[in-house]
Amino acid sequence: MTRVMIADDHPLVLSGVESILRDSEFEVVGRASDGTSVLEALSSVRPDILVLDVSMPQMSGMDVLRTMRARGDQRPIILLTASLADHCLVEALSLNVDGILLKEGAEHLLVRCLRDVSQGKRWIDREAMDRALSYTMNDGKKGQHPLACLTKRERAVTGLIARGMRNRAIAVELGVTEGTVKVYLHRIYEKLNVQSRTELALLASSAPEIE
Repeated sequence: MTRVMIADDHPLVLSGVESILRDSEFEVVGRASDGTSVLEALSSVRPDILVLDVSMPQMSGMDVLRTMRARGDQRPIILLTASLADHCLVEALSLNVDGILLKEGAEHLLVRCLRDVSQGKRWIDREAMDRALSYTMNDGKKGQHPLACLTKRERAVTGLIARGMRNRAIAVELGVTEGTVKVYLHRIYEKLNVQSRTELALLASSAPEIE
């Protein structure tokens, strides 16, 4: 079973998360009510994934994320939150957070989120991603969209991804090999810090124009 540590300063939320996971493939191996306790318990609890409330006393979920990444600890972290400031959303994404899940509706989505994250995928709530993209476009960069860092050919590939085309069809459209398309996608993912076609398509959908 996948070992999960959960942290929230509300006992009711902790009990609720445990109840959701009780009959799943995820085993709750540790509980905490603040970020400091999470960090202190890591070596003994040895969780595979952490599910952290953003707002906790002493150290928040964001503080734990910052600390673990600064230590080089890349264990998957899911932030469970009622709300998250736009600048924190952007920072969490830059720190390679593995999941951002809103508490409203989490009872239906938490297991699905954990399954994706346990498979190396990223789960970001659509509303949270939209807000992060909007903030990035208006944070003093004069409205420059993230796609501006791509080459013309990389933007073309991104545009075709946004249209739902698969690699083989993209290769035919651009007159290149399917392997070349994969190389382009790898570069695009690295430049934009995205991990899936869905994230890339979402990012592309917010662009004013893709050549």
